[in-house]
Amino acid sequence: MKIIIPMAGRGSRLRPHTLTVPKPLIPIAGKPIVQWIVEDFSASLDVQIDEIAFVIGDFGLAVEKQLCVIAEGVGAKCSIYHQEDPMGPAHAIYCAKESLSGPTIVVFADTLFKANFSFNQEEDGIIWVKRVDNPANFGVIQVDENDVITEFVEKSPVFVSDMAIVGIYYFRDGDYFRQEVQYLIDNNLRDKGEFQITSVLENMKNLGSRFRPAIIDEWLDCGNKDNVLDTNRRILELKQGDQNQMEPGVVLENSVVIPPCHIGANTKLVNTVVGPFVSLGSNCRVENSVVQDSVIQNDTVITSATLSRSMVGNQVHYLAHLQELSIGDFTVIQK
Repeated sequence: MKIIIPMAGRGSRLRPHTLTVPKPLIPIAGKPIVQWIVEDFSASLDVQIDEIAFVIGDFGLAVEKQLCVIAEGVGAKCSIYHQEDPMGPAHAIYCAKESLSGPTIVVFADTLFKANFSFNQEEDGIIWVKRVDNPANFGVIQVDENDVITEFVEKSPVFVSDMAIVGIYYFRDGDYFRQEVQYLIDNNLRDKGEFQITSVLENMKNLGSRFRPAIIDEWLDCGNKDNVLDTNRRILELKQGDQNQMEPGVVLENSVVIPPCHIGANTKLVNTVVGPFVSLGSNCRVENSVVQDSVIQNDTVITSATLSRSMVGNQVHYLAHLQELSIGDFTVIQK
C-alpha cells in the first residue's frame, strides 16, 4: 500500500504560524498534523505501508528530513515531490505520479479525523465523506440504494447532497487513477479554473469504476487559530482522556499540570499552572504563569503570563499579561 499526501498549500489562514512552518507540521497534542494522519492509517490498515509520498512546496531540507522521519517511523519509504504551480487538487496528486501505482491512498493533510480507516481493499475505490450543513463549500457525492456512488459534484451552488468529500481517497489501481488525471491535464479540462479530483472520479465512474463511501465520525479542522485550538483539545481528549503525557526530561518546580496535556522533552515549569488542554513543546521554560487551552511550540520562554486560547510559535520570548495570543516564530515580547 502507498500513501500520497499533498501538502503544498501556503496555509495563509493560519499565519503567522505558517510563515516558517508548513501547516501540516503544526503540532497538535504533541505531534505534527501530518504525523497523526500517517500513524492513524498505519494503525488502521491490515497491510504494510510500503511508501509515503509527500507533495510539498519550497519548504526546505529540514522539512523534507522531518517528513522522512515520519514515514520511516511506520516502516515506509519516503518520497518527496514538489508542486511549483498550484493548479488544483488533482494536479497536486499528479506531481507524485512516479509513486502512483498499485493500491494507493490519497489523503490531504489539511485536517484531522476521528474514523475507522479499515476498509475492503478489493473495492475499485473508497471515498471518505461527512454529512455537513454547508455542502455548497465542498465537493459532494450521491449514492444509490446499493451504497454505490452515482455522482461527484464540485461545490455546487444548488443543493445536490450533504455528503461532503473530506479529502481521503482509496484507489485499488493507482496506475489507472494516474492515467485519468493525466488525461485531464493533457486536455486542460478544468473546473472552476483548476484540475479537480471530482472530475477524475466522475470520468472513472462513467468508464465503469465503482466507488463506495466511508463515513468519517468527526472532521477536525486546522484552518485557523481557533480551529487548531479546538482540534488540539479534541485530540487530547481522544488520545489521552484524563491523563497527561510527559516526555523525558520534564521538570516541574512548584508547578501543576491539569490533564489532559502534552509536555515536550526537557521543558521546565516553575511556579506555574498548565492545563487543561495544553500542548507544550520541547525545550521550553514557563515561569510564574497560568496557561490553558493553548498550543505552544518549541524552545519558547514564557514568564509572568496568563494565557488562554493562545498559539505561540517556536523560539518566542514572552513576558507580559495578555489573555489571548497568536504569536509567530522568533518573536520577543516583554512588558
